[in-house]
Amino acid sequence: MLQILPAALHSLLISLLWSGDSKNTPEPLKFQLRHEHGVSSDSHIIFADTPPSFISESYEIPTKDLIVTRPESDAAFAMARSRSMREMQSQPLKWNDVDVIGPDVKKRQTLLQLAKMTYNAYTTPKDSDWYGLGSKWNTSYPFGWEPDADGFRGHIFVSEDNSTVVVSVKGTSAPWLAGGGGPTVKKDKLNDNLLFSCCCARVGPTWYTVCDCYSGGYRCDQTCVERSLVEESLFYPVGINLYNNVTYMYPNANIWMIGHSLGGALASLIGVTFGAPVVAFEAPGERRAAKRLHLPSPPSTQHVTHVYHTGDPIPLGACTGVTSACAIGGYALETGCHLGTTIRYDTVTKRNWSVSVSSHGIKFIIEKVLSEDWDPENGLEVPVAAPEDDCVDCYSWEYGDFKNATQRRRFPF
Repeated sequence: MLQILPAALHSLLISLLWSGDSKNTPEPLKFQLRHEHGVSSDSHIIFADTPPSFISESYEIPTKDLIVTRPESDAAFAMARSRSMREMQSQPLKWNDVDVIGPDVKKRQTLLQLAKMTYNAYTTPKDSDWYGLGSKWNTSYPFGWEPDADGFRGHIFVSEDNSTVVVSVKGTSAPWLAGGGGPTVKKDKLNDNLLFSCCCARVGPTWYTVCDCYSGGYRCDQTCVERSLVEESLFYPVGINLYNNVTYMYPNANIWMIGHSLGGALASLIGVTFGAPVVAFEAPGERRAAKRLHLPSPPSTQHVTHVYHTGDPIPLGACTGVTSACAIGGYALETGCHLGTTIRYDTVTKRNWSVSVSSHGIKFIIEKVLSEDWDPENGLEVPVAAPEDDCVDCYSWEYGDFKNATQRRRFPF
């Protein structure tokens, strides 16, 4: 019934329902590592079961009742997206409100446990830096850890009763950022610069752009930059395939998406596509990428929660300019507007922290940001989640059809 209401009223009601306390608080879920996941050099999804010797640790996560908004079918969503891309026309899409069990993001323990699961996407259970989180979840499936896997990677955690699956997506591997380097660096950087730059990572005249859409001055060809994001080897299409594979493996399970940095933004884009609960840590703004990908906008994105602190310039879209640490490292991370709601730790004001990319890593978030309640005097374990209503990205840029007209609206699907 809610979907027949005006969009603004629908969003407000969903927000109130989402934030209200349930009389019957769901029991915490217990998860274990089941699989690792990733992508081979030819863009095929790779799964590997976790050896039994690595599955003794488990994770207990507080939960709550949550309403998510999902398209009536994946086919209808894909058709609406394709029509928007090819013909620049919107297509009516029916959305359904679905009751699910989601993470209780008002609790610090929830964020801390999910952050540790997110950190583990950068490593494997046999490594010394793997976070052991108690004895509550089932096991995990790794993805992307085969010798020839050089891209999308992480772990899949499954609850003991198989009712809930958490897909943890690795973020950017770069020694100066968070992930410490490795075989995925090249593809990580390509996806970062395509998704989060204003125009193909055109930071200055000496930069080699990642797509040929720059049109002089502060002008960027809109169709060109949209087309550059839909190659099958890029991480968003790969993530869609991964999600479909997980639903095939666990057809009756509730799926959550989590990730850090690039992984958090990808988790959000996938979560918006399928209506899955999302918690993303220190992610660059993905709202512009969602528009460029022509993802149909649901009436509510309250199921997406971003978590970041103000001492990290990357989620704020403030690590910009030719002399910035990001640009020196070859990254154009220029967008700071996020989907859903944001739990924003104002560490610069409250804790007098300086702004530095050194505070971007997920381990820093675990040990420094989430190590204690945020405002115990007022009974707040974490800051209150709120939407980023007045956020604008790339305001200096002009977007239009500046390239050859014959190149317009040609997409690979």
